[in-house]
Amino acid sequence: MSTEIVLVRHAHAAPPTPDGPDDHHRPLTAAGTAQAEHLVAVLARFKPTLITSSPYLRAVQTLIPTARALGMTIHTTPTLREWDSGLAPTPDYAHHYAESWSNPHTSRPNAESLHQLTTRATTALRSLTQRHHRVLVATHGTFISRALLGLGQTTIDWPFSNAMPSPALYRLHFTPQGTTVTGPGL
Repeated sequence: MSTEIVLVRHAHAAPPTPDGPDDHHRPLTAAGTAQAEHLVAVLARFKPTLITSSPYLRAVQTLIPTARALGMTIHTTPTLREWDSGLAPTPDYAHHYAESWSNPHTSRPNAESLHQLTTRATTALRSLTQRHHRVLVATHGTFISRALLGLGQTTIDWPFSNAMPSPALYRLHFTPQGTTVTGPGL
């Protein structure tokens, strides 16, 4: 038996700022909303049996047009959330992220290491394969990068993650023989 999951990195969102909204509530920009509308034709062809998303607003908003077009509900799943890096919004985030990628087992106080994210991401996706056949998942760039790495894609690194567009689509095909990845794009 096989399962396909389409991972959707959320569309263009408002940037993080120290005065908010916080990372959980950052909305799509007008351009991001238009991107979400344009995704409907591609994502609806996938004919998902489940639509699920990170609970973060920008991820949910990315799938609203597709869910509406298919007459489906978006189920939010906390394990699909973005990496809890422990960093406050900062203009030099890329430097800190690059350091984390070079030391994935380390974490900031009360935060998640990239190694922990890899485990969470692969566990969450494999769990979806046990109950569904075609799943549409809206999530985040670091989550997707670490999931792909955890599923055996050896060329995933900080430059790959940093360059991932918003939105981006990755199709995962899970079979008893292993997992294949197509993307970005379908």
